[in-house]
Amino acid sequence: MSYSNVIIAFIITMALTIIITPLIIRLANKLGVVDKPNDRKKHNGHIPLLGGLAIFIPVVIGIIYLQPEHNSLVGVYIGATIILITGIVDDVFNIKPVMKLSAQLVATIAVLSSGLMIEKLTIPFFGSVDLGIFSYVITILWIVGITNAMNLIDGLDGLATGVAAIAFSSILIMAIGDGVTVVIYLSAIFLASLLGFLIFNFHPAKIFLGDTGSMFIGFSLAIISMLGLFKNVTIFSFIVPIIVLTIPIFDTIFAIIRRALSKQHIMTADRKHIHYVLLEMGFGHKTTVLIIYAFSAFFGVMAIIFTNATMILSFVILLLMLIALHLLAELTGIVYGGKTPILNQLKRLINMK
Repeated sequence: MSYSNVIIAFIITMALTIIITPLIIRLANKLGVVDKPNDRKKHNGHIPLLGGLAIFIPVVIGIIYLQPEHNSLVGVYIGATIILITGIVDDVFNIKPVMKLSAQLVATIAVLSSGLMIEKLTIPFFGSVDLGIFSYVITILWIVGITNAMNLIDGLDGLATGVAAIAFSSILIMAIGDGVTVVIYLSAIFLASLLGFLIFNFHPAKIFLGDTGSMFIGFSLAIISMLGLFKNVTIFSFIVPIIVLTIPIFDTIFAIIRRALSKQHIMTADRKHIHYVLLEMGFGHKTTVLIIYAFSAFFGVMAIIFTNATMILSFVILLLMLIALHLLAELTGIVYGGKTPILNQLKRLINMK
């Protein structure tokens, strides 16, 4: 593997994204594929969708340049294409959730048919556990879950794009340490495209990811983490990708729990996601996004440290994560009947009222 080629691919992909994105903005405006403000969406004016195309096209060119190799990539590429097309159709026609879920399952089946799945866990002191038929179930839950998790946090300008960029950065650093070439190639390409797109997507956004982008990014994150971090899976390496993707995973879990406790349908949209809660606390749009970036970066650093940590340090990291997750749970209002002891203490420390 040549790191100089990776750097060249990074520069090419980022430059292409910066060049292509304005063209996608014009295309979306011309076709009328725009997001309109409503009770939940507080942006000004009509914002173009189809941002995923501005990420997808440079990524494909970057892949052609680096030519990563893995036995499962054909199935992965087919699945990614299905996800992209589904996102485009949804951005244009606003299809029903069940249709999106069906397409996601078809894309996941394409991945499974290529042989890529979570097959076993190696638990310390207990040895290796073959998941058997549950390999399919866990793999489906992982891919579909992360695909939708990224879609759910795409609620503020630059939020999903930045969180994904931080996740890919963490995965890239770990892949370099482990020497996993295919993950290095793919992570570097996606990171480059996301950073280029973020120039146009950060507040005030000139273009949104749309389902085209959020689902494609989520699907890609799920797959790339499997290609590298689930290799010869141990109980700790299984935890690592969860740590990296803590924000989208747990915001989704909190949303499901919150809606179940309120006896709402789990697909019912609301304004109680972490980013909306921070806005209601009085933080500005940019500040809210930067706070969540900070949380994501914290979890990313924890994941990197976790991969080479001793047993004691691993438990310390998990303890810090539990405290951070409890804080996130307080923000989303699912603990103590809405009470926020940790958050209140933090407010007192920084003199917030």
